[in-house]
Amino acid sequence: MSWLTRIADRIFGAAAPAVASSELGYQTGGLLSWTTLVEESGESNPDLYWPESLEVYDRMRSEDSQVGSVLRAVVLPIMRADWMIDPAGARDEVIQHVATDLGLPVKGKPVEAPIRTKGRFSWVEHLRLALLELPHGHSYFEQVYYLDAFGRAHIRKLAWRPPRTIKDIKVAADGGLVAIVQHGVGSSKGAVTIPVDRLVAYVNEREGANWLGRSLLRTAYKNWLLKDRLLRIQALSAERNGLGVPVYTGAEAPATASVEDRERWNKAEREGGLKIAKNFRAGESAGASLPAGAKMELLGVSGKTPDTDPMIRYHDEQIARAVLAHFLNLGTETGSWALGSTFANFFTDSLNAVAQQIADVAQQHIIEDLVDLNWGPNEPAPRIIPAKIGSEHPATAEAIKLLVEAGVLEPDGTLKSHVRTLYGLPVADTTNADEAADGTTQSDADLKATPGTTQEDT
Repeated sequence: MSWLTRIADRIFGAAAPAVASSELGYQTGGLLSWTTLVEESGESNPDLYWPESLEVYDRMRSEDSQVGSVLRAVVLPIMRADWMIDPAGARDEVIQHVATDLGLPVKGKPVEAPIRTKGRFSWVEHLRLALLELPHGHSYFEQVYYLDAFGRAHIRKLAWRPPRTIKDIKVAADGGLVAIVQHGVGSSKGAVTIPVDRLVAYVNEREGANWLGRSLLRTAYKNWLLKDRLLRIQALSAERNGLGVPVYTGAEAPATASVEDRERWNKAEREGGLKIAKNFRAGESAGASLPAGAKMELLGVSGKTPDTDPMIRYHDEQIARAVLAHFLNLGTETGSWALGSTFANFFTDSLNAVAQQIADVAQQHIIEDLVDLNWGPNEPAPRIIPAKIGSEHPATAEAIKLLVEAGVLEPDGTLKSHVRTLYGLPVADTTNADEAADGTTQSDADLKATPGTTQEDT
């Protein structure tokens, strides 16, 4: 009888319901090999089997301007968002430790810049690398700590493990991650296995035991491939038909020439004309010398060449739709900018979902692991939260005035300092303040400090 069953019997008596303390089913038949990893991912296109897919997605984001644009539209707002530590009922010591290690501000407290940043963990850089889960499907990090003089563990780095270096991913039958294996470096070092308790794993759209994830670009692959072919055809069409094709018409052989002489004449004309046509180039000193009766001309295409612009534009639109970035196509031929706010709402919702997924992984495997190392698993941990993207309202002077008059805001020093920064105004001069601490003007304070002097005397 398991300990869960015994506890249940004490609480509910003999008729206690059965408590499921172990799994009967499975998500995968055992530790995944390279071939079963491919099967687990559910990929049907051989060109996108891992790890060959890494090369394809790198080409997509490096060579196509539309793909690069949609990726930046997703990544940059998440990186620009204000990330902070929410106390969430944790002790001040724990909150300060986590906030200092991650270099993030604490919600509701003034921002304190670190004295030095060299050699410190950078959340912004970590976030940039973590978001590579979007094009690649996954992004893994190894936890590395150091101990201070008081025996407290601190984050030294979260070392990124590039997808190209990963040889294998070991997964348990219940779908849980066991370890990743990296290729060995050099002839003297074998493969490197990193267990799950030292990993931070960001995996996009993971299903079951698929710890390879799914690339954000997967649904745009077909459109990218067809667009790439259309661009090549368009470039080839312009190259071949832009100036026309040079055609040489040879001169007639003399009428008195024999049959053998005519054959030699025609052969020489064909060979000479072909050489002239192949070497034809436009330029300041370009030209050709032709015998009497010969002709050199540039012939264009009869009829119309296929117009590939609409097809290329269509595939650009589909690539943007793959990440809900419809607004990137507005103002061309697919709607007006008046639709921008409607499309932007769907897009910002998707960005908030991605940011929340990053925050959930960081909470479990960075913050809580750090708290567990120092204070144990029963210590309450603070939370990492991203500011909601697209939810801010512009802080206009009129809006601030209305909030102050309604009593929502108090015009204290912090608000005044924020407004000065917001509108690019100079910092307040505290050495010549207009009011003294007791509410009197600076001139009144000076008069009080000088006995026998009245305001009229001044």
